[in-house]
Amino acid sequence: MNIGSFKHIYFSTLLNISLLLIITTGYAQKENANQAKDSIRELPEKESVLPENKVYKDNPIGDYNEAYYKVSRLNNVMGLPPNKYNLQTPQATLEHFIVHCRNQDYKAAAYALNLNLLPDNIDEKAIQELAQKLYIVLDSRVKIDWDGLSDRPDGQSDIQTTTNQAIAGNPRRSVVFGAVDLGERDIVLRLQRVKYKEYGAFWLVSSNTVENIEDLYTEYGPRKLDRMMPSWARFKLFNAPIWKLVGTFILMGISFLVGWIFYKLLKFIFKRFKKIWLTTIASKLAKPGAIAFGVLFFYITLNELISFAGPFASNIYTLLLILVVGSITWFIMKFIDSFMIYVAENQIADVSMEENSEARQSLTYISVARRIITFLVTIIGISIVLSQFRSLEKLGISLLASAGVVTVILGVAAQSTLGNIIAGIQIAITKPAKIGDTVIINDNWGYVEDIRFTYMVVRTWDLRRLVVPLKDIISKTFENWSMTSANQIRPITLYADYHVDVDKIREKFKEFLESSDKWDRETSPSVQVVEVTDKAIKIRALCSGKDATTSWDLHCELREKLVKYISSLEKGNYLSRSRLLVDTKWNQNQDNL
Repeated sequence: MNIGSFKHIYFSTLLNISLLLIITTGYAQKENANQAKDSIRELPEKESVLPENKVYKDNPIGDYNEAYYKVSRLNNVMGLPPNKYNLQTPQATLEHFIVHCRNQDYKAAAYALNLNLLPDNIDEKAIQELAQKLYIVLDSRVKIDWDGLSDRPDGQSDIQTTTNQAIAGNPRRSVVFGAVDLGERDIVLRLQRVKYKEYGAFWLVSSNTVENIEDLYTEYGPRKLDRMMPSWARFKLFNAPIWKLVGTFILMGISFLVGWIFYKLLKFIFKRFKKIWLTTIASKLAKPGAIAFGVLFFYITLNELISFAGPFASNIYTLLLILVVGSITWFIMKFIDSFMIYVAENQIADVSMEENSEARQSLTYISVARRIITFLVTIIGISIVLSQFRSLEKLGISLLASAGVVTVILGVAAQSTLGNIIAGIQIAITKPAKIGDTVIINDNWGYVEDIRFTYMVVRTWDLRRLVVPLKDIISKTFENWSMTSANQIRPITLYADYHVDVDKIREKFKEFLESSDKWDRETSPSVQVVEVTDKAIKIRALCSGKDATTSWDLHCELREKLVKYISSLEKGNYLSRSRLLVDTKWNQNQDNL
């Protein structure tokens, strides 16, 4: 691989990333044009705003009620929300929080938070900063499904379409509006309906969600460059801050340089190894390794230095992670592929020699294992990619929960493919055919050239290629002439007159056979009269060779010599002939007439 192709592939990958970031960010910013002030507001620090000497009170949850949570206290510091704020439905509460945060009125926004699990001695300023932190996390990492969020006081949904919606007629006291990964666990973001004393029930961001704000902000809050950029650099282009676009292109250039250096470094290091297998594999791994390293570097640095916001911001990082997983999966697949090809080409004996059964079996194992491992790595990579989309996770869970749907899908859509893959594993275990075997399939004589995921390639004697589904190899009858041994016996069939001396033919055949270097001397010369017809006798001579090709050539050679020998006996009197019985008396009578 030359550096030009590496530059083309790598730069094309990063260019696609940049276009994706620009388009997605521009669309997200267009949807949130009212957030113009966000880019110049003072961002809160990542340090916790909770007091050092925390004072907690008892659990405020009272008696159970299916329609709401009864609480004995509610937001002692802030007090109850004023009547002018509409917190009567889940959608109204979340809209109240988002709109007031966009207008930088964090005090009003904080009335939508349930602070009951926070220390009782927290001050109002810290609460406002918590509201700002939660808004930043929601804006950059959570895609809120507004259509799926109930706008009814009881939280009911008239149409049941997702697991986040209840059966119509049942009141709800908790509604999920998002989820965020935090380390090894998922933080589920909820709205809860609460009732305090004799006041009417209303909806708030749940106390458990508020309790996790600090951890979420530490993980997903503004990056270093967000805090360092001066106000003049926040000028917008394509509805996105210009410094973010410029910074993204700069990181792309740096990532390309890092990938190129890594590529050169790999080539330099592996050339110094004395082991041939390392240098051989390294030449094939340098390009995918450098691209995987460069994309990973771009993802990490972008995630650490620049943050994007808007409804689709969470998908930006998900798509970047998909590119990282895809490039790493490609690298692993190339490594497995290169290693097994090297072993097949350099560590296994010549499989063109049919008597080398052990080498052909090893090559078959490697061929099948190479494709199975590649298939498994691909499936794992796809699974990791799909796990980044919560909607697909729910889809997968729903499908797995329905055994009937899964059965239909596997039985109708994937039956043929899965059947052939399983047949490939069976072939590797039961060994009905190996790479290099001589086989006859559908009256076609050829050699097994390759065994792939779902089919076998057979090279015929006239250089055609038969593509045979692996299921047919397992379920249908075919001939394998070298299954246990490449050695083969072939019959030579001749017809001669009744008067021929078979012993002479037997001696001559033995002479011909012993003089040929194609005879493997495994089978003794044999000439027998195996059948008698009304015109001749049928003579069969047996010859053997080390493999199918040699025995065929020997068979043809001996047949030519035997035909020539029988033809030369008494000028061909012993060749097969037809006899007619003539009545001489009848002929004489005809002459007299």
